[in-house]
Amino acid sequence: MRYIIIFLTVCLFCQKGKCQSTDSVYNLQQCIEIAINNNLTVKRSELDMERSRVYWQQQRANLLPTFNGGINHGISTGRSLDPFTNTYLNQQITSADYSADANLVLFNGMAIQNSIKRTALAYQAGKMDFEQAKNDITLNVITTYLQVINNTDLLTQANNQLEVSKQQLQRLQVMNVNGAVKPSDYYDVKGQQSTDQLTVINAKNTLEAAKLNLLLLMNVPYTRSITVQRLSAAELPASKFAENAEQVYSSAIQNLPLVKAATLRRQSAEKQVKVTKGVLFPTLSLYSGLATRYSSAARRSFLIDSAEVNTGSYIKTPTGNQAVYAYNQNFGSVRVGYYDQFKNNYNTQAGISLQIPILNAFQKRNNVALAKIDLSEARYVEESTRVQLRQSIEQAYINMISANDRYQILTEQVDAFKESFRTAEIRFNAGVLNSVDFIVAKNNLDRANNNLINARYDYYIRTKILEYYKGSLIF
Repeated sequence: MRYIIIFLTVCLFCQKGKCQSTDSVYNLQQCIEIAINNNLTVKRSELDMERSRVYWQQQRANLLPTFNGGINHGISTGRSLDPFTNTYLNQQITSADYSADANLVLFNGMAIQNSIKRTALAYQAGKMDFEQAKNDITLNVITTYLQVINNTDLLTQANNQLEVSKQQLQRLQVMNVNGAVKPSDYYDVKGQQSTDQLTVINAKNTLEAAKLNLLLLMNVPYTRSITVQRLSAAELPASKFAENAEQVYSSAIQNLPLVKAATLRRQSAEKQVKVTKGVLFPTLSLYSGLATRYSSAARRSFLIDSAEVNTGSYIKTPTGNQAVYAYNQNFGSVRVGYYDQFKNNYNTQAGISLQIPILNAFQKRNNVALAKIDLSEARYVEESTRVQLRQSIEQAYINMISANDRYQILTEQVDAFKESFRTAEIRFNAGVLNSVDFIVAKNNLDRANNNLINARYDYYIRTKILEYYKGSLIF
């Protein structure tokens, strides 16, 4: 019972910790780290990088000699061939063959060496792709994170708008009961309060949608209670982006993993051309091997006895007939032992092999042609990457300038509408301004505040996009 209580207590604390983590406030650094660790696109890019590393290691291993061994055991029944005498026997034979061989390529037109260089470059390109995937998810997280904060500010602004409407409605409600205000003014403000309530509802839904998008990037289950930490005033851009588009492009060419990956793949394709050309050369190899065998049919003869025996024939000689004797030997046989056969049948070989490609249905030469086509394609991809990058940077820079101008103008607009609403509210409270003009002034200020919030974060996102292109994304 004591252990059950301890177990339940531990489970309770674990569940409490889980709830606390679910209700936690994420900062930008945490969101980026979680997204990089959990995002499936990043994980797949990492697997591609690891696959390239294995290919590179395999090509390096091809410099080593190959060594293989073989063991064959078998049983033959019926009419079988004796492997030692090459005669047929009508008996069951148990046989075994043992072999080992080694081969070392001495020269093959530098194909192996160039393959190592090719896969090494492909591995480096895989690293750059992995870094690019992390940069992409980082930028997406930053953008979505800022959208969450943006929508949080919009929700705050919507609540402030609603609070102003509530205060005015409460004041007019008392005056309406006493007949001190026109009913139309009262119902205009009441309708404005309903409009502001709908704005709050829409802002809440938009905020939750932004949080959902952020959690999807992080690959974290959606929980409504999750919030994000606000950025400090020092983290928000206070001035115009310092560099121009050409400076950003120059930095991108040097630092962006996307560009480096395209260059490395072009260099890898160049090495592949050398690999296919190297295969056209003769291959010089050093080989060696050893082998032995065993057969249950193998037997060894031995002499049992010998004697001179009269054959019954004779030879005529001047002195008479001479009898002919033959030397008769009796032999027996015994099975040769396993280890004796293993030792007696042992043989080795060594030599140099030269393989000269003469005619292989033009396959090797066609491989050279295909490698050259792949190289041309890699060059086009590299150039296309640079061209598209320049276009994207120029467009991003234009968007940043536009966002900055919009932010500056909206800042002035908010100041103007704020003063306009202040005077309108004073006049409305004094009864010298009708409800329509008051609502117009309020809506102008509310709309300007919303636009300013959007413009501020839009400009911040535009600067982060340019930092991303520079290869110096800061967060």
